[in-house]
Amino acid sequence: MIQSEILKKIKTGARVRVWEKIKEGDKERLSAFEGLVIARKHGNEAGGTFTVRAILQEVGVEKVFPINATTIAKVEALSSPRKVHRSKLYYVRKLSSKKVREKLTI
Repeated sequence: MIQSEILKKIKTGARVRVWEKIKEGDKERLSAFEGLVIARKHGNEAGGTFTVRAILQEVGVEKVFPINATTIAKVEALSSPRKVHRSKLYYVRKLSSKKVREKLTI
């Protein structure tokens, strides 16, 4: 369960690090996934989600995290967007990393 103060920082265009609990056999560990929030859907409802996109080994990877998931240990907001005019940033899938940084920091 994510705290309400962190939910306010998870906006489209923000860079976040999501720590999720992964169970392997009888052990449990934390795994971090860091990337750009490209979508936030359904607000703070029970079915609310946010989509995080990262580039891992030159391949774009996206994960959709439910806001009320018990597998999420914590979420860190690394930076917030300065100027984003869209609620969904699906167009960044076609852009290079350099172009994405240029568009989001102007």
